[in-house]
Order: sequence, then structure tokens, then C-alpha cells
Amino acid sequence: MLRIRPAAPQDVELIVQFIRELAEYEKEPQAAIATVADILRDGFGTDPKFRTLIAEWDGRPAGFALFFLNYSTWLGRPGLYLEDLFVRPEFRGNGIGKAMLQELARIALAENCYGMKWQVLDWNTPAIDFYERLGAKLQKEWLSVRIMGEPLRALAVAVTQGTVADD
Repeated sequence: MLRIRPAAPQDVELIVQFIRELAEYEKEPQAAIATVADILRDGFGTDPKFRTLIAEWDGRPAGFALFFLNYSTWLGRPGLYLEDLFVRPEFRGNGIGKAMLQELARIALAENCYGMKWQVLDWNTPAIDFYERLGAKLQKEWLSVRIMGEPLRALAVAVTQGTVADD
């Protein structure tokens, strides 16, 4: 039997475990450096940055979905951004991923979101096929952009010192 519930502070260690398992699946285990303290502070503190759903199959932890709201200036409405969706391999094929996406869709509608967005690795054909069967559209014209680490610090310094002239 499947149960999907909001995560609670006592789930933080489980969430970190899921994050590590997802990173392993995505072939980047060394990149998952979030700690229990990070997840507790940012997900369950006074100003939560994200929310999490936990999927349980017959009372056993089977997967999770971590999400937060973003905002579309063009549409003038929030959107739901799905950061992570993961189902443990032994539980796949039971409809858990689809059920979590359905719950996220209910949350998005209840919170007046224009829709949901997420990313998928280009080599993850089973996930891409699954998402497309649900009616999701890949946005191939959009490229993800990220700046972090030293380039981020350098940009912040340049901006505060007024040295960035190019827009």
C-alpha cells in the first residue's frame, strides 16, 4: 500500500539518504554534500526554503520529492519547481513516481501555480519517456545556467565594487 505524506523534521536523515541515493543513480555521488544540519535548517527552520514529500510502500521508505515555489513574471503567478524526484530501485514499477507527481500537481493547483517545472538528465531515457507520457514537454530551447563557487564570489565582488559594466 502506498502512502505519500509531507516530510517532518524527524525525516531529515532519511531525506539526506535519499539525496545520496539519487546522486549515486545520477553518477555523481561526490556532488551530494548536503548535511542533515543543512536539510534541517533550510527545510524545517523558521524560513523554509523547500518542502518534501515522502513516499512509503507498506510502511517502508520508498522515495521522495523535494520542491519549492518559483515565480513567473510573465504569467504573474507562482510555479512549483521540482528539484528532486527519486524512487528506490526496488520500489519502481509500482506507480510511486506517478503518484508523487500527481500529489505535486494537486499542491500546484491548490497554491494557484501556473504549472510545474523540473530538469532531467539527457541520458535518463526512462524518465524522459515517463514524463512525456504524462504530457510534460521538454523545453529544448532553454539551457540551464548556473554560477557557483569562486566565479559567484568574483561576480559578487565585481558587482559590489561597481566593476561590472556589461549587461
